[in-house]
Amino acid sequence: MKFIDLSVNREEMFSMGIEALSGQHYVSFPVSLGVVDYEEFYAIDRATFERFEQDLPAALALVTRARRLLIIQPGSHRGSAI
Repeated sequence: MKFIDLSVNREEMFSMGIEALSGQHYVSFPVSLGVVDYEEFYAIDRATFERFEQDLPAALALVTRARRLLIIQPGSHRGSAI
């Protein structure tokens, strides 16, 4: 997978872009595990991506929810959203 960030919000610490091989749009944010930091990626459709480009509060609302809620609960060493 090759993630290409098309929009980066440094203040709120998230980015949006497209995965080059599949064409899937995404929103991502950093997570800290203590010993290692990584990014989590969440799939969004093209219409949502285009709306988020124009509506930062809507994008931030999704990122905030994603930071708090998970469909599959993490293992004990998953880390926490930054």
